[in-house]
Formats: sequence, C-alpha cells, structure tokens
Amino acid sequence: MSDLTDPSIAVPPEAAPVTLHVCLTCRKADEPAEADSPRSGRRLHDALVSALMNPQAIRIVGVECLSNCKRACTVAVSGPGRWTYVYGDLDPDHSVPAILDGVTRYQATADGLVPWRERPEIFKRGVIARVPALPL
Repeated sequence: MSDLTDPSIAVPPEAAPVTLHVCLTCRKADEPAEADSPRSGRRLHDALVSALMNPQAIRIVGVECLSNCKRACTVAVSGPGRWTYVYGDLDPDHSVPAILDGVTRYQATADGLVPWRERPEIFKRGVIARVPALPL
C-alpha cells in the first residue's frame, strides 16, 4: 500500500469530486444478528469519515444496503463521467487506509479507470462489479 501523501497520486484541482457509498447495514459473517454494538458497515463508514483528509475531493455517503451481504463489508465508488466500482470483503478495522488510497487514485482519473497494478490489493481481490459511466 502506498503513502497517501505520495505526490504521484495527488488529486488534480480540476478533477470533479467522487462519492464513496458505504453500506451501513453490512454485518460480517461472524457478527451476531442482534449485537448491541454498531454493525461492521457502520463502523467502516465512521472510520472512513474520521480518516478522510480531503472532503472536497471525496464525499462519503452511508447507504442502507448495497445487496452484497455474502461479501460484507461493501463500498461503491462513483463519479461524474467515471466507471462505478463495487468492492466487498472489507474489514472495518484494517481496510480504511487502503480504501482511501484506492479512492484517491480513482478520483485522480478522468474516467475512474485506475491501472490494475496501481490499485490497492483489497481492491484487486474485493472487486464485485464495474459499471460503465452514464453519459454526462
């Protein structure tokens, strides 16, 4: 995983902001159904919000369900004119730096296509779907 301060992945000021959707209802397989503590998806969302250093470039939005329960925790990243990606099997306690690294790289592109070799390992292993960009 790379350093988030690496100038080679600096976000161009003219790049449009992107949205990271985080499933709030995700529950890891080993989580009790009636747990008193927040679900894994909520914990992932809160950790991402706390760690985000550039809220002008990346918006984090909690959503009720991304319908990927078998591969929780799940996020989706999208932006105007960019491909949308859905990623699963994320760990709320360990994945935050890699998620933000991957989304920062995504945000620095015009079309959302980050070269495979430049993606964080969890994005290579956890990709669920790639959806074409809608016309602007």
